[in-house]
Amino acid sequence: MTKLRSFRRHCLLPRTQFPASAESQKPRLKKAQEFPILEKQNWLIHLHYIRKDYEACKAVIKEQLQETQGLCEYAIYVQALIFRLEGNIQESLELFQTCAVLSPQCADNLKQVARSLFLLGKHKAAIEVYNEAAKLNQTDWEICHNLGVCYIYLKQFKKAQEQLHNALHLNRHDLTYIMLGKIHLLEGDLDKAIEIYKKAVEFSPENTELLTTLGLLYLQLGIYQKAFEHLGNALTYDPTNYKAILAAGSMMQTHGDFDVALTKYRVVACAVPESPPLWNNIGMCFFGKKKYVAAISCLKRANYLAPFDWKILYNLGLVHLTMQQYASAFHFLSAAINFQPKMGELYMLLAVALTNLEDPENAKRAYAEAIRLDKCNPLVNLNYAVLLYNQGEKQGALAQYQEMEKKVHLLQDSSSLEFDAEMVDMAQKLGAALQVGEALVWTKPVKDTKSKHRTTSTSKAASLQQPLGSNQALGQAMSSAAAYGKLPSGAGGTSHLTKPPSLPLEPQPTVEAHPNEASAQIREK
Repeated sequence: MTKLRSFRRHCLLPRTQFPASAESQKPRLKKAQEFPILEKQNWLIHLHYIRKDYEACKAVIKEQLQETQGLCEYAIYVQALIFRLEGNIQESLELFQTCAVLSPQCADNLKQVARSLFLLGKHKAAIEVYNEAAKLNQTDWEICHNLGVCYIYLKQFKKAQEQLHNALHLNRHDLTYIMLGKIHLLEGDLDKAIEIYKKAVEFSPENTELLTTLGLLYLQLGIYQKAFEHLGNALTYDPTNYKAILAAGSMMQTHGDFDVALTKYRVVACAVPESPPLWNNIGMCFFGKKKYVAAISCLKRANYLAPFDWKILYNLGLVHLTMQQYASAFHFLSAAINFQPKMGELYMLLAVALTNLEDPENAKRAYAEAIRLDKCNPLVNLNYAVLLYNQGEKQGALAQYQEMEKKVHLLQDSSSLEFDAEMVDMAQKLGAALQVGEALVWTKPVKDTKSKHRTTSTSKAASLQQPLGSNQALGQAMSSAAAYGKLPSGAGGTSHLTKPPSLPLEPQPTVEAHPNEASAQIREK
């Protein structure tokens, strides 16, 4: 027994082998190395940005860029947008260029680079970048639209029209119609501008800016019925639209309804109390009511708000002439001529002031310049003839009188223009004094409803055309600067995490040095 136990201890007995489980055969996995996630805080950056909490947004961006060693494209992109909003255009340009390097196939980055170049006034460089963006995305209407705006700044209107038409072909937007119409206004083609705005109104019939602009264009052409129609539609959709109210008041003022016009202007004064056209028109309403002190007060306020507007200076000179304050009239008319040196009627007014300041030699020079610049207005020749007659130069007066008659014949043949009663009366008296007969080409003196002219002798100031600010110049200034403040569809805050979109370039109203010229500005989101 003892031997048997010893044998069992020293001998290795075979054991039953069981198959190993599948889990035990798997090698153990090592814990993966953790890499920073570049986009993990993009949602928070986006949230702060759309809420316009820019300080909190910049703090998150700084933290995100530190973690990612400056490689988070979205954080850089939003930081650049904030810089642009704060006016740091150069810094925003550099950051957008960084985004373009990180993601060279992204058209949005190039669009933002081009926008920053545009804001810096580098329009040619902006065009080059927009063309690069167009190669990456050929169906983006904003690129074509913005190219058109850049070409407008370079005065290349044909290329601008081509790009804007391409934008309309890709996607119709009110803003593109406005810019296309603006090109025709810059070229002085009101008929084509009206056609463009009519198409725009058909596409967007409730856009009050388009309706108001179209009404103002009809107002310039003297088509009052259609002007009233479109301005009335604009006020139907937006009763507080001050541009439409101002234009409607201007039309009433033109037709002599000064009290009704002033009622309209009171409404406008609540909305835009610092508007130069508003105070200009109020002043000329008081002028029409023969309240000259109130007229000068309002016109001087308009002049304070827009010191380089020649129309306001013109009206100030006119009112001072009427009040027989000839030195003040000379001052304002000289200033108006500096801004509008090719308007013959200004020289005629200046000559009237010089005549009453007892400076006939310079008055004659001013009349000569007025005749050279204005080939159609018979008032210039009539006033010059009065001056020459009073100076004893009957031959020169007769020559100017005959020239005046030729112009009157041409005006009667070309249009149904009627003449002011005082002008006819003065012409008849001068004709009798020159012994050329009292029966002139006018058979029935009628008050002119389009341009109210009055003649003068050396003892009475000539009062001239209707206040420019109330109709023609107002329409030119406002229609050329009509801006569409609505964002393009889809350009608002995004419901999912995307880059804030690049908005199309669009115009803003500016003070203009010339009523037929307009300038556009970029507006950022």
